Amino acid sequence: MTANLKRFEALVKLGNHLLHFDADQDSYAELNNHVTKAMAANGWFTIINIQKAFFDWGSALQESKLTSWLSPYTFPANKVPQKIALILAGNIPLVGFHDLVCVWLSGHNALIKCASKDEYLLPYLTEFLEKETGENCFSYTKEPFTNFDAVIATGSNNSGRYFEHYFSSYPHIIRKNRNGVAVLDGSESIDDLKGLGNDILQYFGLGCRNVSKLYLPQGYDLDLIFGGLFPHADIIQHAKYANNYDYNKAVFLMSEFDFLENGFITLKEAREFSAPIACVHYEYYQDIEKLKKELISKENQIQCLISTLSIRDAIPFGKAQEPALNNYADGVDTLFFLNQLG
Repeated sequence: MTANLKRFEALVKLGNHLLHFDADQDSYAELNNHVTKAMAANGWFTIINIQKAFFDWGSALQESKLTSWLSPYTFPANKVPQKIALILAGNIPLVGFHDLVCVWLSGHNALIKCASKDEYLLPYLTEFLEKETGENCFSYTKEPFTNFDAVIATGSNNSGRYFEHYFSSYPHIIRKNRNGVAVLDGSESIDDLKGLGNDILQYFGLGCRNVSKLYLPQGYDLDLIFGGLFPHADIIQHAKYANNYDYNKAVFLMSEFDFLENGFITLKEAREFSAPIACVHYEYYQDIEKLKKELISKENQIQCLISTLSIRDAIPFGKAQEPALNNYADGVDTLFFLNQLG
């Protein structure tokens, strides 16, 4: 059985609505009001980043892409809708929307707890869907969850451990910290390196899919990395980003760490995947086959892997923040999980 046709068609209409967002058009006055509030509440939510999120989701919610995504799934008939408690991250605009789409298509209802600084954009999108179908599927709360059937929660490693304990008796998906990783071998084109610059600095590097760790062959010229990052030099004009850059650079200097910088980002040799804002870690490798095995052993720390090399699940440079609908966070199939409920 296919997904609910009314809900499917509503998503297609929402996709077209987002794809053609124009703040100057009267038809977008209400959405533009939500955008203004979102920018005021969260200094990281710039108009450029919000527009990118709208465009990417508008592109994803086209009929052909939705049909292709949903074709392998079975949607049980006469399913009793369950109430799914959602704890959403708020690091980049619309970061939790994929979970809402999955709940919507699986025929369930959602009880949503947004991040404290991301309370304006998602309610607009869910209200749009409800108006199109005349259904009441989504509700929002700031209070502790009560009366729910399953949980999808996203947070840090610390909060993830708390979620796993607190929600252990419910069907659940718990997501923790992951990072984007890139593997280079020196054969990358200029366009590849510019794409890597996007993968590192789009959304100020705040997303779990942003590349924060580079694996480089011995002797690699780090100026090539800086060259790919150069188109983003204006990022230092953003006050919050600049404050983080200055602070972390000062910490590195006081700690006498070796690092390189170009006035708006630092490169620091380190084994850790997670890096501070305005910093990228790098590590040299000698044997690519050995590195492949190491990456498999650490796959629970990796959200996406960027490379032109023949590495499992690698995606092209520049595509870190453009996941397909079937690229599930942490590799856990959210729609399959939801279709088993009820």
